[in-house]
Amino acid sequence: MTDQSQPATITVNVLTSLSQIAASDWDACACPEAADGGRPVDPFTTYRFLKALEDSGSVGPRTGWEPRYLVAERDGVPIACAPLYAKGHSQGEYIFDHNWAHAWERAGGHYYPKLQIAVPFTPATGRRFLTRPGEEATGISALTQGAIEFAVQNDLSSLHITFCTEDEVKAGVQMGLLPRRTQQFHWLNDGYASFDDFLASLSSRKRKNIRKERAQAQGFGGTIRTLTGDAIRPEHWDAFWTFYQDTGARKWGTPYLTRKFFEIAHDTLRGDIALVLCERDGLPVAGALNFIGRDVLFGRYWGCIEDHPCLHFETCYYQAIDYAIAQGLARVEAGAQGEHKLARGYLPAPTHSLHWISDKGFSDAVARYLEGERAAVDEDIEILTAYGPFRKSAQEEQP
Repeated sequence: MTDQSQPATITVNVLTSLSQIAASDWDACACPEAADGGRPVDPFTTYRFLKALEDSGSVGPRTGWEPRYLVAERDGVPIACAPLYAKGHSQGEYIFDHNWAHAWERAGGHYYPKLQIAVPFTPATGRRFLTRPGEEATGISALTQGAIEFAVQNDLSSLHITFCTEDEVKAGVQMGLLPRRTQQFHWLNDGYASFDDFLASLSSRKRKNIRKERAQAQGFGGTIRTLTGDAIRPEHWDAFWTFYQDTGARKWGTPYLTRKFFEIAHDTLRGDIALVLCERDGLPVAGALNFIGRDVLFGRYWGCIEDHPCLHFETCYYQAIDYAIAQGLARVEAGAQGEHKLARGYLPAPTHSLHWISDKGFSDAVARYLEGERAAVDEDIEILTAYGPFRKSAQEEQP
């Protein structure tokens, strides 16, 4: 007979494959808001997205992203989970720690492997400690302690939780983790009824520049359309793979995602995708891949096989705004980096991460660095926002 007065024990297990947990159990933690068939807040921590990365070989042996998924259970029932990876490098993270690694190794240590709670190759803010509703405090505590214990047992240098939420940062700081603040650019939907409505909120000069860019781009000699769900066909992935390879080779040397990822995405993820295709003479010449969240459109990849003036801006930024307005989405997250996004209506927004470092002296040094970095990031956000394209007063010239 069980003593009901004793609290149930929480156990944390490490899985090397998502095949070791049922999709329903993972998604009950990752996206409980989608249980009624609606969209998840973001698709990136869903079972189907992470499984596509794993099954396609985009993560796994010899990629530098070795799955070590954490699952916290009470009485055998998963109450929390986290996409944890053992990292052999710092690629594909977008909140970078290269300088920390160099300093660690100059001191004679081995920074890699390290642990990373993240969505691989995806600089999009979202929950990283995935919990069933009502289990937030217990789940975050159990997963954090489990990850640190795993790092200590395996003599690993550090644990990093990237692109997490502000609430997770607050909880992590209370548990002794180091907070880091970075930035990227987001477009915010102020209840616009149309793209022209958005343009009316901009200064006259910026408004004219955007209209000029859109006219140049749309005059490239073809058509631009956005495809979602069943409108996306296998041949569209053939074209986009060519675009993605070109961009990946120039940015990273080797593209992060495999061709098989896009094949799996067609089967399991196309309902989460808005694919912008630019076609000329019936052939795709450029494209942008977006993922659709409950209230957010996440811009991810772009590529082309022909260069046309302003087509990048149109495909990645203005088409995304058009889509967000039409669908009533609250914002567009345009991915990492790119101050050129500012002139196109995307404002700086803070992004967050948490860090645990095994060596006390090195941890103290990083903490001092992060304090100064946070102040610099806040100042940059303030300055860049002031230089934004929006009208400074209601009296400024209207279109």
